Amino acid sequence: MKYQFLTALSLLTLLAFRPAAAQELLAEVSVTTENVTISDPTLVRQMQNDMQSLLNTRAWTEETYRPEERIKLKMFVGITEIPTNGTYKATMRLISTRPIYGTGYETNVVSFTDRDFQFNYSPQNPLDFSRNSFVSNLSSLLGFYAYLVIGIDRDTFAPLGGSPYYDLARNIVNYSANQTTTNEVDGGWREAGSRNRYWILNNLTDPQLQAFRTALYGYYRLGMDIFIEKPDQARTAVMTALTGLQQTAVNRPGTLFARAFFDAKAEEIANIFRTSNNQQQKQQLVTMLIEVDPTNSAKYQTVLR
Repeated sequence: MKYQFLTALSLLTLLAFRPAAAQELLAEVSVTTENVTISDPTLVRQMQNDMQSLLNTRAWTEETYRPEERIKLKMFVGITEIPTNGTYKATMRLISTRPIYGTGYETNVVSFTDRDFQFNYSPQNPLDFSRNSFVSNLSSLLGFYAYLVIGIDRDTFAPLGGSPYYDLARNIVNYSANQTTTNEVDGGWREAGSRNRYWILNNLTDPQLQAFRTALYGYYRLGMDIFIEKPDQARTAVMTALTGLQQTAVNRPGTLFARAFFDAKAEEIANIFRTSNNQQQKQQLVTMLIEVDPTNSAKYQTVLR
């Protein structure tokens, strides 16, 4: 009996001191003011800390992430207007990164700007979040982007691996668009916009645009992750992924996710192929990308030099 008691006590002690599973995100949030004045600078710092704390300390999924597996992201919030006390309008830029296997290189996965980032904030009210019901527009915004980043990251590791997290993001879109709890009216949750949260999630979950998501797996897992060991094979995988992206973008021009992808990857794509000895492949790549992404044509032209 004494031995059994000691065994149970030892087990409880081990469980008590076992480190908790790491959270999914490792976020850095920066809040700045643009053409507005906030008399109390501590308010901005607390706002920034509260946003960062919610992103980093909450368990967003049921998965276990080791500390080195946490998804790094940077969120830049620039307050542009304060319509009333405690109400803020801002722009937000989000960048998330992913390590490349066997290297110290981290690549941008998401680069997205939200120009309609508006919310209420009071330092006296703790920032909280619910998967299934509206708490505040700020918590909805942070939760939506948390699931978007996690979903896209999972798509890079497994074909369509992000689906469960897009479903959770959809819950946020639906309850935030229809909320009557507060006076926060945010058109970014509704179909009426063009380059907003509703449409980027719509792009990611539209079956007709599924090639975008499968291309993420081809680009990262089958391409970038083997580039150090098998550069030619990696370039072939990346080329295949980009061809799928190009075909879908041509069929559905103006697709928001395609724009976000090439904004994040144009320079990297050029670097991948610039050192290739396959001139035919390089010419094919440049011709294809200038058609689908003319904004970055100058970067792609450097591949041929």
